[in-house]
Amino acid sequence: MITRQTANIAFLAFCAVALVTGAGAWLNGQPHAADMIWLAGTAPVLAALAVSIIRGFLRAEAGVDVIALLSMAGALALGETLAGSVIGLMVTGGQVLESWAEARAGREMSALLARAPHSANLYRDGHLEQVALKEVSPGNRLLVRTGEVVPVDGHVAGESVVLDESMLTGEPLPVRHIAGDAIRSGSVNAAKPFDMVASATAADSSFAGIVRLVEAAKRSKAPASRLADRYALLFVPLSLALAATAWLISGSPLRALAVLVVATPCPLILAVPVAIVSGISSCARRGVLVKGGGILEKLAEAKTLFFDKTGTLTGGMARLVAIETVPAHPAAEVLRLAASLDQASQHIIADAVVAAARARNIELSPPLRVEEVPGRGLSGMVEGHAVAVGSLAHVSEFLTTGDQHHFRPGRADHDGLATVYVAINGTLAGVLLLADEIRPETPRALRLLRKAGIGRLIMVTGDRRAAAESVGALLGVDAVLAEQTPAGKLAAIKAPDITGPVIMVGDGVNDAPALAAADVGVAMGARGTAASSEAAGIVLLVDRLDRLAEAIAIARRTRRIAVQSVMAGMGLSFAAMLVAALGYLPPLFGAMLQEAIDVVVILNALRAIQGVPLRGGRAGLTTADVERLRLEHAELAPVADQVRSMADQLSTHPAPDLRDQLAELEELLRTRLLVHEQGDETALYPRLADMLGGDDAMAPLSGMHREIHRLCRQLGQMVRGLQVCGPESPDLTKEAQRILYGLDTLLRVHFAEEEAIYHNLEETV
Repeated sequence: MITRQTANIAFLAFCAVALVTGAGAWLNGQPHAADMIWLAGTAPVLAALAVSIIRGFLRAEAGVDVIALLSMAGALALGETLAGSVIGLMVTGGQVLESWAEARAGREMSALLARAPHSANLYRDGHLEQVALKEVSPGNRLLVRTGEVVPVDGHVAGESVVLDESMLTGEPLPVRHIAGDAIRSGSVNAAKPFDMVASATAADSSFAGIVRLVEAAKRSKAPASRLADRYALLFVPLSLALAATAWLISGSPLRALAVLVVATPCPLILAVPVAIVSGISSCARRGVLVKGGGILEKLAEAKTLFFDKTGTLTGGMARLVAIETVPAHPAAEVLRLAASLDQASQHIIADAVVAAARARNIELSPPLRVEEVPGRGLSGMVEGHAVAVGSLAHVSEFLTTGDQHHFRPGRADHDGLATVYVAINGTLAGVLLLADEIRPETPRALRLLRKAGIGRLIMVTGDRRAAAESVGALLGVDAVLAEQTPAGKLAAIKAPDITGPVIMVGDGVNDAPALAAADVGVAMGARGTAASSEAAGIVLLVDRLDRLAEAIAIARRTRRIAVQSVMAGMGLSFAAMLVAALGYLPPLFGAMLQEAIDVVVILNALRAIQGVPLRGGRAGLTTADVERLRLEHAELAPVADQVRSMADQLSTHPAPDLRDQLAELEELLRTRLLVHEQGDETALYPRLADMLGGDDAMAPLSGMHREIHRLCRQLGQMVRGLQVCGPESPDLTKEAQRILYGLDTLLRVHFAEEEAIYHNLEETV
């Protein structure tokens, strides 16, 4: 099949050969033969252009090539065959340049299509068969060899695997997945062969959805291109009028021909589509898939942005934030036993508890005689202990003491936290507090969105008002619309007080109506549902909200460059038209000048292919560095848990019972926490400061270090005071509690700020 680019190259080659051959004949003293050769080289281009214009008129499109058609036809009619040949070369050269630019700008999206798998290795009746992708069904066991593309969505079966997900997410380094992890089609096996179990058909898998989006993006035509056509429609009658005036005043049709030659609106025809496709490609390189140029134009104009909360501003997964226990059961022990039992459950909260224990390097034991009541909790035996986890009502059935006064629900209610109560051997031992925490990049992403020109940030969510307003207050959004149904979200998008193009960001099925209704719907595609991705105009292939801010900056820069190209092309052409009308620019030289204008304007449009990175700094942290630093925080999490737990116990238990535990905690802080903070201050912070730039970028966090050291030193003095003055001193006990609560808050804020910096400095393509 002959492609448009191939046809354009063929026409260009034919024109070039005719032009050179005719020039050779003319130099050999054969002017008649030269005219015939130039005529033969121009006629096919003239015919093809005429057919293209007629087809455009039949589709009710502008047909802005009409001036090029008139100039070529006029040149041939007036015997200016050399000028006609040069104009033909100009037109075909511009078309080749456009098709090359589109191919160059769209190579990232084409690469996605080229990676589409066509077959899978299926285990059938004990044998391995290579089958067509359409034959794979959910539940089939597949083999993925080294270097092969994961054919469908599924789960890892067996040992851990390493996948190259760069084509899907833009993340440069391979990602490790353990047994049971969900994996997406389109990833490449970067290590040894592994088995997987399909969870979807090929048509319903992630990669197929992305391919459909890419194909839609490549088929689309931007409203900006139609706007360029409208500019050209104003330009065409002006050009014809000027050509006619020059003819009437001078009496020479060559004047009119010269005006028409330099009036050919190639900058209008070529520059805007090239800029738009370049902008779409630049977004694709950053993991932002834009369905079409029209979406990109609306993105550039938007001033209001709606967010869903869960999975968009927050991680969409529960995370352990605190452990409250009684003195007889240390926090680490409560978590270890609860997580050991939760290994037997597939509930999302149970998964979060197990993940929290593993992040703290806690070794788990296999549970025995497990019984689960769906929606309530579990019970069973762990290392000879009778353990029950779940709701308070469920756990209360296993209590023998009836003592529940240690744990008050107020904090969980106010902060929108989930609670998991833990009973050990008939005693209520503790409660695990979990939250859907704000994504590390979210605060910075919102600042970048405002910097990119978004005036209003509105959170719209179906979550409880308390939880929603807590997140909204932390992030500083302009409004919070909580407890919204899908219909409520749709109504918020269409509210009469919302003016201008609106962006909606979401990731769930309940967001799909709002995503479709918004001027620009943005789906968090890496973890979002297929429904939200299909309804949205933009899909973030990597779950980083700051990529949307980059896309907005790219869209605005692309629009600016497109308008620059249009105005520059029209201005240069109009100036050349005036010179030609005055008789100072013959048709042949006018054709050459117009070719130069085309090249300049299109090269300017290609500037849109360069991205607009919003992160400053001269270097970045590698993914391995970030994971190592986060692991250090995870290893300190039990220390932070003990700080909070000890502070809570000081208000409900007498100091004599806790004095030794307080002394152990103080020693733990001194030997582990302070050593860690000192290492960060001397080795890590200078490196981060150099990456961030400025005079003293790490000064606020260094100040936190000093405050942490001061509180730990005060706690040591309190512990020594209790040993000297006796545990009966209520003032010292209250002071120790005050220090612990302050230290708990400071540590959590400090770790969160550090992780945000790690995330922002992580090197990604």
